[in-house]
Amino acid sequence: MEAKPKILAFAGSARERSYNKMLVRIATAGARRAGAEVTMADLRDFPMPIYDGDLESRDGIPANALKFRHLMMAHQGLLIASPEYNSSITPLLKNTIDWISRPVGGEDGLAPFRNKVATLLSASPGGFGGLRGLVHLRAILGNIGVIVLPDQLAVAKAHEAFQPEGTLTDPKQHAAVEALGANLAATLAKLHGQTLMPEPEERRHDLSRIG
Repeated sequence: MEAKPKILAFAGSARERSYNKMLVRIATAGARRAGAEVTMADLRDFPMPIYDGDLESRDGIPANALKFRHLMMAHQGLLIASPEYNSSITPLLKNTIDWISRPVGGEDGLAPFRNKVATLLSASPGGFGGLRGLVHLRAILGNIGVIVLPDQLAVAKAHEAFQPEGTLTDPKQHAAVEALGANLAATLAKLHGQTLMPEPEERRHDLSRIG
């Protein structure tokens, strides 16, 4: 049994100042405060070619896909903040999922996804906050074995919603994002029979302002 719930957190964007990277950091702070162990990953650090079956047959699975697959296998939960591109998810995120879901060495391609528990968030300059993209992401993940929790949050008008250091201007919205991270940690703890040990009170202010 793991000592703590282990969560992999990342955004579906490679942009350095991505609103969704800021958003997932806030949720990560909530999960850590609740007692989870969270690994923050940046898809910029795992570049992969566009999925091509002929390329896979010739060269095998790219090294970065294998690295990210290993990361996913080592965690029980997923915190994903996904931008919305043309009412769907980003090509970067879809391509990552496509490569990670390929069989490796006789191992089921869906092994990194099956029975994982995920919480979804989004941020967008638009009025819907990326909700249409989350509909597609929820469907994709659900179809490959991920248990996607029903509670989610979309931050509309993201260009106005964040402070320069990465916190949300609206304290209630900020707290709601942190609560999503904490809820994922609590859900994983219940599923795996773990006991959460929340962060000490004196660290909470610092963690809540990670940006």
